[in-house]
Amino acid sequence: MENFKDLYTDKIGVLITNLGTPNAPTKKSLKTYLNQFLMDRRVVDINRALWVPLLKLIILNIRPKKSAKLYKKIWTKDGSPLMVYMKKIKTKIEKRFSHSDVDFHFNIAMRYGDPSFKEALNDFKDKYITKILILPLYPQAGSPTTSSSLDEVFKELEVWPWVPHLRFTSGYHDNDKYIFSLSESIKKHFNENGIPEKLLFSFHGMPQRYLEEGDPYYCFCHKTARLVAESLNLKKDDYDLCFQSRFGREPWLKPYTDELIEKYTEMGIKDIAVISPGFSVDCLETLEEIEIQYKELFLEKGGEKFTYIPCLNDSNDHISLIEDIIRSETKGWKNV
Repeated sequence: MENFKDLYTDKIGVLITNLGTPNAPTKKSLKTYLNQFLMDRRVVDINRALWVPLLKLIILNIRPKKSAKLYKKIWTKDGSPLMVYMKKIKTKIEKRFSHSDVDFHFNIAMRYGDPSFKEALNDFKDKYITKILILPLYPQAGSPTTSSSLDEVFKELEVWPWVPHLRFTSGYHDNDKYIFSLSESIKKHFNENGIPEKLLFSFHGMPQRYLEEGDPYYCFCHKTARLVAESLNLKKDDYDLCFQSRFGREPWLKPYTDELIEKYTEMGIKDIAVISPGFSVDCLETLEEIEIQYKELFLEKGGEKFTYIPCLNDSNDHISLIEDIIRSETKGWKNV
């Protein structure tokens, strides 16, 4: 066997994660993906005895077909937009660190779907990497996203014979470079499309009781919107904050994006722009729900101009932000 000391060097592994995507826009693929997603207790935390039969017998026999149709609307020749952008981010980040004195290794992982956390972490293990940074690309940390990712990391580490040095980034909702990147993307959009009557910050929703039980996600969303508005010198009447993507019957965080859009049309507002800062990368919820569904709703109700401001994706500002977070979070392991 090789010398144990020589194997475990000063390598640093960085795992960049996101929510996930089905492997194909098909009923079969969506059934697998949705089963994993909706079985997560962080996502749906109701009584298992009630939820599992409902999920297995009804939801997974109805929803996959509907969801597949939605994914087909945004699917590209290279695959899922989220996966395409995540791969581009990994490539560009690797280039940023290619001349570093430290031996960095980068992987991407999806909380649901492929590549899995298990696959990515075991790749680091096989390379004898003992220092690992987990970077979930969720700016506003919350239980169903960031906390669920940490659960999955520990689930895998439970079966390891040793535990590596581990660091975990829990959100960056008020990071200066994040606020700058969002502000610059909005400025660029306004320069190209004109200044709308209203700018909507649409964040992914969650049940209201999560907030009541102590999840700070709602507060993080409001702080992000406020900081960006201040950076752009927006007045209170220039923008609103809302929440999208709700499901089920219980109350979710309000106001709801679709209801606010309808309210705008009743007020006679004709021109709006929507940005979704809670998503680091464009996906079904932005490209289909916002850019297609909400646009159709606004125009059908009498609106005249609806524009969507893309996520940061693989833009230079976003890559610089991710690079900065990695360098900051890995300080002390070695001079990076």
